[in-house]
Amino acid sequence: MNNGLASTGRVLALKGIVVQIFTSLLLCILALVFNTSILYAVLLGCISFVIPHSIFAYWVFRYAGATKNNLVAQSLSQGMKIKLILTSVLFIVAFSQFNAHPLPLLGAYATIMVSQWLAMFVLK
Repeated sequence: MNNGLASTGRVLALKGIVVQIFTSLLLCILALVFNTSILYAVLLGCISFVIPHSIFAYWVFRYAGATKNNLVAQSLSQGMKIKLILTSVLFIVAFSQFNAHPLPLLGAYATIMVSQWLAMFVLK
């Protein structure tokens, strides 16, 4: 469904995702330069935010308009649930399968989240 009403939100979400990916690459380069032992934890922390948030952004901006208000609300609710479940699964995998260091993983996750917020203030 292509609706012009949601196009502004889609463009803003895409710009936010680009900022997240750029910040993720910067964090990974810094981890590679300063401490390679935490590189996987930083990478997993970045992935744990970027992928669920990208799916959430796609899910939320599927519908727009007053006639679709129920679908918009339902998409928002479903997108939040999907994001929460996917983030939880990625954290479980990171900690159980990769034995990632908690502080770099959560630090990278929080840094990407804050970069998303700051990008929304700057890009609005």
